[in-house]
Amino acid sequence: MPSPTPKIRAIIFDIGRVLVRVDVSRAMQGLAPGTGYTPAELWSAIEKDPRWPDWQEGRMSPRDWYLHLTQRLGGASSFEQFTEIWNRVLDPVPIQDDAFLEKLSKNYRLALLSNTDPIHVRYMEGTYNFFNFFPTRIYSCAVKASKPNPLIYREALKALKVQAAEAVYIDDIAAYAEAATRLGMAGIQFQSPEQLASDLQSLGIDIG
Repeated sequence: MPSPTPKIRAIIFDIGRVLVRVDVSRAMQGLAPGTGYTPAELWSAIEKDPRWPDWQEGRMSPRDWYLHLTQRLGGASSFEQFTEIWNRVLDPVPIQDDAFLEKLSKNYRLALLSNTDPIHVRYMEGTYNFFNFFPTRIYSCAVKASKPNPLIYREALKALKVQAAEAVYIDDIAAYAEAATRLGMAGIQFQSPEQLASDLQSLGIDIG
């Protein structure tokens, strides 16, 4: 007789484009003057920068990242200006309703799991009220690993004290949700709050 499917005890959320809207162009428009790049070219250069993984995985300080980009790509902003502009990618109005997350938090262990950097972490934790519902926060810059590396998912499961089969992972990027399913979690690719609510219900999760 097959063993019963474990009950879901934890729900793990990505941040960017799941909980917070992201508009890279807003920051690039602020950083591009003085670099000789268009905003789109500048973002492409940053994403392809050989030290991007070091920045995302916590092997560079914010000031070192600023100095590296300034020396490599140009620009005339101060570190303080750079920090403010860097955070413009994050829309101050969250995607998910706080009431929805609060209801989930009463019945499930909630966690954040994000590829992100120290500048964004500091800004987000000081800006969005929904962080109060997420006592477990796993950031690539803190655990020295980025999605889809299995290590970062395992760090979340360990912190939540649950087995993979007892957790759901939600991400806007299909490959990152699929990486969670390969470890035994349920994976959901986020498209809209309505779709997410429906998919959670289909897994037997009480959304209130």
